[in-house]
Amino acid sequence: MAEHLDIQAGKTLQGELTVPGDKSISHRAVMLAALAEGTSMVRNLVLGEDVQRTINAFVDMGVKIQSEKKILSGNPDTIIEHKINGVGLWGLTKPPQPLDMGNSGTSMRLLAGILAGQKFDSILIGDQSLSSRPMGRIIEPLSLMGAAISTKEKMTAPLMIKGGRSLHPIRYELPVASAQVKSAVLLAGLFAPGRTEVIEKVPTRDHTERMLQGFGADLFKQGEVIGVEGRPRLRACTIEVPGDLSSAAFFLVAALIVPGSELLIRGVGVNPTRTGILEILAAMGAEIRRENEHEAAGEPVADLRVRSSALRGASVRGNLIPRAIDEFPILCVAAAYARGRTEIREARELRVKESDRIATMAQELKKMGARVEELEDGLVIEGGVPLLGAEVESHGDHRVAMALAVAGLGAQGVTRVRDVACIATSFPNFTLDLHRICK
Repeated sequence: MAEHLDIQAGKTLQGELTVPGDKSISHRAVMLAALAEGTSMVRNLVLGEDVQRTINAFVDMGVKIQSEKKILSGNPDTIIEHKINGVGLWGLTKPPQPLDMGNSGTSMRLLAGILAGQKFDSILIGDQSLSSRPMGRIIEPLSLMGAAISTKEKMTAPLMIKGGRSLHPIRYELPVASAQVKSAVLLAGLFAPGRTEVIEKVPTRDHTERMLQGFGADLFKQGEVIGVEGRPRLRACTIEVPGDLSSAAFFLVAALIVPGSELLIRGVGVNPTRTGILEILAAMGAEIRRENEHEAAGEPVADLRVRSSALRGASVRGNLIPRAIDEFPILCVAAAYARGRTEIREARELRVKESDRIATMAQELKKMGARVEELEDGLVIEGGVPLLGAEVESHGDHRVAMALAVAGLGAQGVTRVRDVACIATSFPNFTLDLHRICK
């Protein structure tokens, strides 16, 4: 991919498209298929760099993973199917070198839970960005379970995980709403005798729970408590990964802000723990309709039809934040094009993503003329001011890069987004798809 992306406004968006498989579900599908007994078939894994890091890690630990192209009956599109030969909970082997997670926080945090229960020592490393992100939040509960994990002074990667530890179940209340921490504890709980329980006061994405049930784990849920019985025999299965709503969100907002646009995005996962962005956009006046609703691999799926709409400002906080945490950059773009004031609060977690997304989006949208006030835990955006093309920076953050490209679609003049190679992290064909639907 080129080092920069130039966006020229003035074209409407028309047509149909699909988006890559859901990244969160893809990670979990690979992990649980590897720990299951038997051969699992996984279709539509996202082929971005983050999930590839997860695949590479399990290959390095002795799991055989093959991919092939297939055309399914009634579907004209070629899909990629991965065959994963599971080795069971304790069938992984010691990797020959440290496992490199690149920029994938999901890979590092969830794998830490799995590796805490293995017989061998392991090391998880990452790139500069990942090595600055907080890992104490998973080390604390895993240590309470008996894991031995050492890090640098600031509780950041690399993570040195001692093998051969006997884990025991715990009951742990999440201090911060985090699906990754919840998942790390539940995955470690697979290796502990008895029931491991997590209490979450604010609901977060539940892909791990749904997938654990799909693979045959004994999962318990009552109110705020989620529990898993340890040492199950996970059964291989077939998984169809739905399209990623986080990726679809870029095209939803693009169609909303460019007059005369209409898009149909097929096969998108609409898990209610992830649909905060749809609810926020609806409150802002967006015309987005669900069609062809169905279920695939325990996950709700729908086609999303979106038409350009006059947006208005909204207040975003509370339970909506964890349900739209990855969509914050593109939500900021929608707010910049909406009439009135949008206030996003209680989102301090965004400061420790691939970039400080609060500071980054404030800084870059201001370059385009947006009126943005940065707060400690969010942003205030006074929308409705015409944006101007400018040279903006992704800060190495894939979601920021794509959000700024969308912002350029409605701006006057040319917008140049620099450092766009990071887009391959989650959406390798983003630029091709964008060019294809610009009429």
